[in-house]
Amino acid sequence: MDLTTQIVWLFILAIPVACIAWTVTHEEVFREPREYCVRKSESCRTIAERKFFYLFTCEYCFSHYVTVFILIITQFKLLLDNWAGYVIAGFSIVWIANLYMSIYAFIRIDIKKERIITKKEEEKLD
Repeated sequence: MDLTTQIVWLFILAIPVACIAWTVTHEEVFREPREYCVRKSESCRTIAERKFFYLFTCEYCFSHYVTVFILIITQFKLLLDNWAGYVIAGFSIVWIANLYMSIYAFIRIDIKKERIITKKEEEKLD
């Protein structure tokens, strides 16, 4: 793969990583399992158990595991055509995915703010 194609793949593969990581760690559909993981991450006896459950509550941590899964499926390598290409691709995808999630979080906060302002203005009119 030429470098331009690799860069395109990098930015595209980061989209499903960000989507999956955000959905599992923030959205309502996974609220109950996430709350269970939060409780377990705070109450388990061993540090390994606590860290295992914590990774399902942190989008940054979880994005690493989603990236590994994506790399296994796609066999995408970045810059080098050996095992080091997987390592470079993995950290690069995680970094881009977390940029996407940060941008999404920022936009989402702005949308919530606008909804609150709109609701207050509507209440004043009523």
